[in-house]
Amino acid sequence: MSDRIEIRESESGVVRVFDVDLDRAEAETFNRRNGSWPLQDALGAETLDPHHVDLIQVEDLTGFGLHQYLEEGMGVSWDDLEDEHVVVEGLKGTVLIVGSRAFGGQAQVLTPRAPLTLVATLNEEKAPVQFEPLPSAGAQVAPAPEEAAEAEPKKKSDAAMSGRVAMIALLVLFVLTAVVVWVAS
Repeated sequence: MSDRIEIRESESGVVRVFDVDLDRAEAETFNRRNGSWPLQDALGAETLDPHHVDLIQVEDLTGFGLHQYLEEGMGVSWDDLEDEHVVVEGLKGTVLIVGSRAFGGQAQVLTPRAPLTLVATLNEEKAPVQFEPLPSAGAQVAPAPEEAAEAEPKKKSDAAMSGRVAMIALLVLFVLTAVVVWVAS
């Protein structure tokens, strides 16, 4: 396969599905990392995080299905899956699923080669942005300091008043001690 896939540094929410022309035993060897990683080499990736790469057997998804795995497990939007429904449901054997996070935010160009064939590029569903009022009065914008000062003078706290009384008491004791020492000398 001679296609080039450009990965932007800012890419997020993209899921790529590759058909892998290997049987189960060959796929295990293909995904083994022992100094080199044949899967990464075949993908042509400079950086690839194995935690965000799924090499799966479609047959292992019985009762669940690849369509549902992509929607619920990978967060792919239903609309994208409907557009690619025939292709995704037609896959058998080994499938490689690579999410954007697998590239660690590093811009790179993928040059996939056999046994990989890109069959679908899908997008994760993103929650719509909502600009609703904040839920409580405590979360509202506080008045500017000038406005707050004009509104009501601050009341001295009990702790501040106690501290002032203690300071005066200590000063009085200091003066009395100084007078006693002066008279005694």
